[in-house]
Amino acid sequence: MNPNCARCGKIVYPTEKVNCLDKFWHKACFHCETCKMTLNMKNYKGYEKKPYCNAHYPKQSFTMVADTPENLRLKQQSELQSQIRYKEEFEKNKGKGFSVVADTPELQRIKKTQDQISNIKYHEEFERSRMGPSPSEGAEMERRNSQESTNYRRPTEQQQQPSHHVQPSNPVYQQQQQQMSSQSYGYKEPAAPASTQRNAPSGGGKRFRAVYDYNAADEDEVSFQDGDTIINVQQIDDGWMYGTVERTGDTGMLPANYVEAI
Repeated sequence: MNPNCARCGKIVYPTEKVNCLDKFWHKACFHCETCKMTLNMKNYKGYEKKPYCNAHYPKQSFTMVADTPENLRLKQQSELQSQIRYKEEFEKNKGKGFSVVADTPELQRIKKTQDQISNIKYHEEFERSRMGPSPSEGAEMERRNSQESTNYRRPTEQQQQPSHHVQPSNPVYQQQQQQMSSQSYGYKEPAAPASTQRNAPSGGGKRFRAVYDYNAADEDEVSFQDGDTIINVQQIDDGWMYGTVERTGDTGMLPANYVEAI
């Protein structure tokens, strides 16, 4: 028995039958739903079991996804995972800052140098606290203690003097009493001479002499010229040192292959 055409509903004979999209068509009835252009098995495009040409083929939209329970569950699960990852990254990076500076080899070298300098300063402070105050600091503390005790005793001794020794009618005696009172309440130790302070020895350290000119490339480096003396030099690593240029007074990092030991 011959089937009916899906377009016109008439009987389709084998000589003019087109079997496509699970239906039977006349060759003339197998045309585009929009422009009525006759199609064949090579140039048709099916949409909802209807033939279309390439120009009028309906564009599929991927935004019309049904909100099924499964899709809603997947959406909620993905949101929870993103929040968990965000919280993990936040806790991991808390206190580290959110710098967007590229981690270049130069920045890594500067960071390593700063860590080494901070470790050197920490060990210096630790050794100083472990060894106790230096002789000069001990003498200064002893002088201050004696000064405070003197300032405390003098007014007390003055108050304990007998009243019959006071001579208010003598102007010279009154002037001496005023000087003693001012000294007892505002006693100040005379400052050390400027020459003594200038001639105080500087902190010990290695001394180097520059053999080449060098211009600082970063803020933590120092510039110097050939022949300059570098004092208080501390070795950081095989390629860098930390010291003070005696001519300019600048302190910072310097390359080790630009200087030689004195």
